[in-house]
Amino acid sequence: MNAANVAMFAVVIGSIVVFGTATILALGWAFRNGQFDNFDQGAASIFGPDEPVGEPTDAFPK
Repeated sequence: MNAANVAMFAVVIGSIVVFGTATILALGWAFRNGQFDNFDQGAASIFGPDEPVGEPTDAFPK
């Protein structure tokens, strides 16, 4: 193994460790803050009085 291979290996392993740690921290934060408690509320949050849940207000093709 030459120096370039060792450097590439270190970068790959370092990236895996950094991104893996960031993923674990992000999931821990999400669980602690209740982001996974109520999926139905989050799914319905994009709807309003002018577009009720379950009633399409647009169509394709017009």
